[in-house]
Amino acid sequence: MSEITLREFHPDDAGWLATQHGILYTRDEGFDASFEILVAEILADFIRNHDPVCERGWIAEQDGVRLGSIFCVRLDGQTAKLRLFLLMPEARGKGLGRRLLSECMSYAKSKGYTRMQLWTHESHKAACALYAKTGWSLVSSKAVHSFGADRIEQSWEIGL
Repeated sequence: MSEITLREFHPDDAGWLATQHGILYTRDEGFDASFEILVAEILADFIRNHDPVCERGWIAEQDGVRLGSIFCVRLDGQTAKLRLFLLMPEARGKGLGRRLLSECMSYAKSKGYTRMQLWTHESHKAACALYAKTGWSLVSSKAVHSFGADRIEQSWEIGL
């Protein structure tokens, strides 16, 4: 097996990425189909409107097999938003999540952003633990009904 590489997201990755979000979040979290639809809408917007000067998506890949993703998008002149962070089950526990997060944060800093934000759910225990270990702060948490069930929505932030 070859090394895992991080490459730039291409539009032909969108179908795979939306489908994998749908499959994994339905299986692991009980999300309904509206989540996959949201991911597809986020991807379509990124493909149509992203600014390649200050926004980027990455796909982790090994031997032609996609293993994960992460995106950095602009919220405002100082703030980047982390989006679409996903690891396939077979890629978990090997440091790839930390590597993707580090790549995304380094990119944001290199583009002049001074902070990053992200939105997630409390049920994503491994991701939330990674955010906490890498210096992110939980800034808000609230009960919501989304994607077919009651959940705890979270917002996290970090200075770069």
